[in-house]
Amino acid sequence: MNIPNGLFYTKEHEWVKIDGDIGTVGITDYAQHALGDVTFVELPKTGIVVKQFQGLATIESVKAASDIFSPVSGKILEVNSKVENTPALINQTCYQDGWIAKIKIKDRSETNNLMDAAAYKKFAEGLGE
Repeated sequence: MNIPNGLFYTKEHEWVKIDGDIGTVGITDYAQHALGDVTFVELPKTGIVVKQFQGLATIESVKAASDIFSPVSGKILEVNSKVENTPALINQTCYQDGWIAKIKIKDRSETNNLMDAAAYKKFAEGLGE
């Protein structure tokens, strides 16, 4: 299971990479593995405001349909249209080309509600992976 350092993680298996006041969001290696082959991604609309842990996008795979929740609150600045056209990018490179959205973060202190790589690794291992 690939869990890069320097990112923040949720218990719902999303990650966020923070660069200044911009957060790039995606799903973790654990999540893409559990879902199986991703077949469809419904991205959020740019310009909308999302709240931490509320629905951000929907992802469908050969196994299930799942909601993706926002790890931080803020305004959607950009979505990754590449994953709309090629959903398999999420399986192939979930931390690079398979990101979902970029969010202008409203409150950086919300990262206190998230896990670092070590805590997420412990959490995911506790799920039996």
